[in-house]
Formats: sequence, C-alpha cells, structure tokens
Amino acid sequence: MDLTNFFLDFALLGATWVLWLLVVLSVLSVGVMIDRALWFRGRDTDIDRFTHEMRGAFSRGELDRFEMKHKDDPAIPVRVALRGLAERGHGPDATAEAMHGEKVRWRIAGGKNTIVLGTLGNNVPFVGLFGTVLGVIKAFHELKQKSAESEVMVFQTVSEALVATAIGLLVAIPAVVAFNYFTRRLKNVMGAADEAAHAVMLLVHGAEHTGGTKPEAARGGD
Repeated sequence: MDLTNFFLDFALLGATWVLWLLVVLSVLSVGVMIDRALWFRGRDTDIDRFTHEMRGAFSRGELDRFEMKHKDDPAIPVRVALRGLAERGHGPDATAEAMHGEKVRWRIAGGKNTIVLGTLGNNVPFVGLFGTVLGVIKAFHELKQKSAESEVMVFQTVSEALVATAIGLLVAIPAVVAFNYFTRRLKNVMGAADEAAHAVMLLVHGAEHTGGTKPEAARGGD
C-alpha cells in the first residue's frame, strides 16, 4: 500500500468536509453558550444586602423566618448560607463542612461543559487551518490540468481553503470569549458564596460565645 498516495487521495477531498465539521462545532459552541447563560440566571445576589439581612434576622432571633423567606432562592451564595444555617445546631465544624460541600457541588455544576468552549477556542483554528492546507494541496493538484476551466477551479479551491481558516476563527473567538466570561462569572459567584459562608460562621461562633443567649437563633428554635 502506497501511504503517500493514500494521504494524497484524502487531501484531494478538499476543505468542504472540514467546513461542514466547523458548522457542527459552531452549533455545539452556541448550544453550550445558551446552556450556561440560562444556568447562570439568578445564581448571583447582592451579597452585602443578603448578609446584612441575615445578621438582622439573627439579632432578632428570626433565622427560621429568614430561611423560609429564601428557601426557593436559586442564588448560590444563598443556597450555601442556608445549608450552613440548617446545620448550625450541630456546631461550627458541622456547619463549615456542610457549606464546604455545598460550594463544591455548585462549583462543579457551574463549570459543567465550559471545558467544551475552552477546547473549541483552542483547537478550532487548527481545524480551519487543516482545511486550508487540504484545499491548497487540492489546488496545486488541479494546476496539472492545463485548461481555462482548471484555472478557474484552482482559484475557487484556494478561496474555499481560505474560507476554512476564516470560519475556524469565527467559531473560536466567541468560544474563547464565552469561556472567559463564564469562568469569571463562576469565580465571582463562588467568591460571594465564600463571603456568605464566612458570615454564617461568624453568627455560629457568635452564638457560642454569647453562651446561647439567643437559642432560637443559634439552634434554629430546637
């Protein structure tokens, strides 16, 4: 088997199939962007307002009412804080571990499929360049045919080859932008979740140091 001729025959397929592959990858990229955009809706909150409200509820002994008010809130900092408050009756260690586990769970959920955007952003330009190389090889092969039609075909093939690189960049650039955006968004949300967790721990430790003067706040009314 002549390996050179085998790869030459493959190259002479041109860049058309690469263009279709790029179309498929672009659809995949857009799908992931939409999925992540929908997932992040409502996942953040005004952390200063939330922690201020939580401290006020603690000082009034109304944490149970506070938990009921926010039980359906999808914001990640709120979910982390409520997870900690639910365990406050078991002490600071249990509270901290519960919130740590909640943060890990949300961090994994938030990063889901973002690796697809990162991979496409890094590699799709090479896919487009591969299509360009195939198209150029095919164009040089067509130069062997000395005719007016072959000259037109060569220019058409080269144009098709260059389009592959352009489409590759067109797919990759939005994927990189989206990857950076969602990564930063997740980092900011998890930073707010850390702040909410610290606020809960301050309340739990404060309840211990006050010797249980607010049992309904420290133990959830148990």
